Amino acid sequence: MSVEEIKKQAEEKMEKCINQLHKDLSTVRTGRANPLILDKVVVDYYGAPTGLRQLAQVSVSEGTTLVITPFDKTIIKDIEKAIVKAEIGITPNSDGMVIRLSFPPLTQDRRKELAKDVKAMGEDAKVAIRNVRRDATDAVKKLEKAENLPEDAVKDGQDQVQKITDKYTKIVDETVSAKEKEVMEI
Repeated sequence: MSVEEIKKQAEEKMEKCINQLHKDLSTVRTGRANPLILDKVVVDYYGAPTGLRQLAQVSVSEGTTLVITPFDKTIIKDIEKAIVKAEIGITPNSDGMVIRLSFPPLTQDRRKELAKDVKAMGEDAKVAIRNVRRDATDAVKKLEKAENLPEDAVKDGQDQVQKITDKYTKIVDETVSAKEKEVMEI
């Protein structure tokens, strides 16, 4: 393995950290209805745990309401139970044909709580990125011993890994900042 391969692996792992952060942030509720909040809702469909979005069409109505139209109308009660069980903070309303989830406006206190959650998710992503950096620099050091690399090459490799880390840490900061702004927006 070369320093370039170590850098490439580190960058791929850091990219995965960023993707996970985006996925986590998409489940944070803002003042608007977002179908991604239903990703963690799992319905017991004929004994098999199935994601809600595989069993129903989800659309946004008026910006603050999600309309869930099940493909199989007989499972409306099961879907309602799964939504309540997932604890997304919204009570489902059903008319027997569709389920509506109305997102009430967030209070200022709730917005501050969500902003703290967003910061915590960002910090988790940074920790994961730093762990990748640590593994990469350790791999470069092992490479030095195994292949008798010159000290300058090892230092350059570590500097390059640090530059990659800085790049991804900056992406995390920008992403978290944008999400916090979105959460605090009334």
